[in-house]
Amino acid sequence: MRSLLENMGNIGDHKRPAFSPGQGKKHTLSRFIRQRHNGTCEPAREALKSLEVQGLITISTGPTGGATIMEVPLERTFQLLQNYLFFKEVSMEDIYAARRLLEPELAAGSVPFLSNEQLDALEHNIETCQPTSQEPSLLVRQRQADLDFHDILAAANPNPFLRFACELINEMLRRLVVFSTQTPPEEHTRFGCANVKIHTEIAKAARARDSERVRALMKAHMDEASEYVKRLDGRLDGRLIFDSEMAPRPRPLS
Repeated sequence: MRSLLENMGNIGDHKRPAFSPGQGKKHTLSRFIRQRHNGTCEPAREALKSLEVQGLITISTGPTGGATIMEVPLERTFQLLQNYLFFKEVSMEDIYAARRLLEPELAAGSVPFLSNEQLDALEHNIETCQPTSQEPSLLVRQRQADLDFHDILAAANPNPFLRFACELINEMLRRLVVFSTQTPPEEHTRFGCANVKIHTEIAKAARARDSERVRALMKAHMDEASEYVKRLDGRLDGRLIFDSEMAPRPRPLS
């Protein structure tokens, strides 16, 4: 079975046209495995079951059933990445060093492609994230919602790899950052107000289609956010992520 799984990565020119995600080429995949390895149905079924467990395919039953290759969702990719990073020492300084480089380019590159609906979504997110309470848990949830602003920008950027890298970082910050319980709520409020202020300026510049101003503002935002996270004693909860935690979130407009 190991040989079958390894060679799934060697389909080569046959892979993309025959097995596009979601196109429902169900019988072709299992037939390909059997023909490639002169195998019987049982090893093919074992290989397909392993791929299903990994979330790479779905298997349906019935007369028209079979295996369908699926696009791996961001949440599953994040889980695998975080479980890899479980054995690494990754600090908030490391993450923001990467964000300083990536986020300004992501934001500037999205500007020409932002739809009116996405621009409206940016402004609606800013309204949602206005600090209105001193309740610590609500303030933390609002800081997590601040990341939705960045996901909206990411959805408009045409560079798939840059978008992927930034969305994964956002997932890490959203799901794994914890703050000291000793931090006064006023500090969270100040952080929220600072985010709302700079997000408002970024949204205005984006609506004006001023890519260079968006880039400069996002760079200043990353510098400022990094300092606030230090004052709030933010850190990564370096733990394993389990399947039960990976319910997909609503994706931003694309």
